[in-house]
Amino acid sequence: MSAVAAPPAGTAVPDVGTARFGSTLTGTGRMVRFILRRDRVRIFWWTFSIVAFYLYFMAALGTFDAEAMAGRAALMETPSGIAMGGPGYGVEDYTPERAVANEGITWWVIALGVMSILHMVRHTRTEEESSRSELVRANAVGRHAPAVAAIATLALVNAFIAVVSGAILVAMGGEYVTVADSFGLTVGVALASMVFGLVAFVFAQLTAHGRGAIGLSMAVLGAAFFARAAGDMIETHGSPLSWVSAFAWAQQMRPFVDLTWWPALLSLTAIVLLLLLGSFLASRRDFGGGMLAERAGQAEAASSLAGPIALAWRQQRWALFWSALGLGLLWFASGTMLPDISGLMSDMVESNPMIGALFGDDPEGFTAAFLGIMLLYGMLCVAAYAIVMGGRGKAEESAGRAELVLARPVARSTWYGAQLLVAGIGTVVLAVVTVYSMWAGGAAAGEDFFSFGDYTEVLWPYIPAVLCFLGFTATMYAWFPQHAGLAWILLAYSFGIGMFGALLENLPEEANYANPLYWLPEPFAESPEASHVIGLGLAVVVLFALAFIGFRRRDIPAV
Repeated sequence: MSAVAAPPAGTAVPDVGTARFGSTLTGTGRMVRFILRRDRVRIFWWTFSIVAFYLYFMAALGTFDAEAMAGRAALMETPSGIAMGGPGYGVEDYTPERAVANEGITWWVIALGVMSILHMVRHTRTEEESSRSELVRANAVGRHAPAVAAIATLALVNAFIAVVSGAILVAMGGEYVTVADSFGLTVGVALASMVFGLVAFVFAQLTAHGRGAIGLSMAVLGAAFFARAAGDMIETHGSPLSWVSAFAWAQQMRPFVDLTWWPALLSLTAIVLLLLLGSFLASRRDFGGGMLAERAGQAEAASSLAGPIALAWRQQRWALFWSALGLGLLWFASGTMLPDISGLMSDMVESNPMIGALFGDDPEGFTAAFLGIMLLYGMLCVAAYAIVMGGRGKAEESAGRAELVLARPVARSTWYGAQLLVAGIGTVVLAVVTVYSMWAGGAAAGEDFFSFGDYTEVLWPYIPAVLCFLGFTATMYAWFPQHAGLAWILLAYSFGIGMFGALLENLPEEANYANPLYWLPEPFAESPEASHVIGLGLAVVVLFALAFIGFRRRDIPAV
């Protein structure tokens, strides 16, 4: 029998349960440097993409003359313009910098909000889930140091993007461009994105898995977007509903029109409250676990769970469920606005001839134009899901679970094919949910311009287009696993070229070819060209074939 020697008399024994506050933050500085070094490539691409978007948007709008800007202002006063843009400050005298603020803030908050959510979950919940945090905390690293480092680095990245973007706006110049307005815009966006990052920090304490934290955080982001859009459509320049959203806190600062700083205090207040709540929860949960109890599994697995397809389904099913539920509700609600769109647009045509010149005077054309915009955004959401699920193989490989599966009598192609099969089915399901939710919302509200068959005819060409994003992600992971995240560049490019490519008169037609959505017809206005749809289908087949070839040829793990 062994005995443990007692400490010498007079030696103080540390009380683990009452550790000093400072000790819980030991090593925070080193963790900050580690995260910045580890994410330097990711941070570079996020920064480059956002800053380039500022530069591109400002330069593109600078090519508009006064008449074109007046037409654009008329467009932004329509319900679809308000929903996809902003509350309409400055449309009475629309200038490029005012258009940048009114139309761009929403999309910069979405982009940086997604970045903030992914950053926070990656460096908190995902690290615990993969057990890497245990290795880190085995060193002289305090309990809260990783989370504080994640928050600090997120603040640094958002601040850096805000400073560089503000400097770009100042350098571009303009009639109403001032230093205060430029940095008011970028700081408001940065603070709003920090709000969503700290929402993810709270959910990372509640859930036991990174996927759950990301899904719930994205749901909050989507709800905030919809609340702002609906609130701005209820009342000019925003209603009380708008003010519950962090999007509105950035937009209501009114840069380049009448800069007001106090709405930024709402973002700062939300940041402080979420930080306190997240810290409270983090101090009271078990390491590696979440505050929400997980349901106990069955003692024995069912025979239906055997095989790579069942494994992939269990890994992806909740992401698909929450994505389908969230997108379904969002696009159903959008569909219910269709009858109002035609009525509002008809009234606007009577009062503003410029709108009639842009859209004509056919209510069915108004509805088709609004649906076209909604479908573009909807399919970009589906493409984002395809990219995330296409990266599931990388997540399994990084966590070491892929090696365990492949150590059994499971072929590489079978395991990887199962992951892509389930991801492909999920992508198709979300495309179906997106289109038919719009139809259901319109039907429920009494919109009768387009039938179920019309929506079906619009749907099927989108399927190979969104699967191209999945195939490209799979190919990048198979051949260049360290750079699989570059698949997001295709999505960003497709969004930018699809939404703003027409603004550049000298943009060559070939610049559109890399965008899979470019090859689709105008929804409800044109019939799909068989050659384009077949070409997209062949592109999907080639991309998946390249993915399987690359995955079979390289080492595992390679990430």
